[in-house]
Amino acid sequence: MARIVPTGPVPFALMGLAHPKPERAAELKELLLSFVAPTRDEDGALEYHFHEDADDPSTFVFYEVWQSKAHLDRHLELPHMQEFWERRMDYLDRDLEIRFLSMQSPYPRPIAR
Repeated sequence: MARIVPTGPVPFALMGLAHPKPERAAELKELLLSFVAPTRDEDGALEYHFHEDADDPSTFVFYEVWQSKAHLDRHLELPHMQEFWERRMDYLDRDLEIRFLSMQSPYPRPIAR
């Protein structure tokens, strides 16, 4: 999994777009929803949200904020995330679009260090 990302202060955020194959959309939605609770419970996870585009329900959007890039890297190494990464194209019409974000506004609550 290539991780060419900007460096900078924590928190570390990203957003992604997933465009499922029409016949696999419901299955992908269920799978991505199943990641929400366990991800939110991970060490270093500050926020994890899964959305459906209001104008295009065939586009899923996820938004994540982590205490650091190291926390995100640990998340991506978990077996269920590795399995998803390896099988993602079974579900997707085209590959994930992931954007790494440099947060410019102050984070709204203190971050434990």
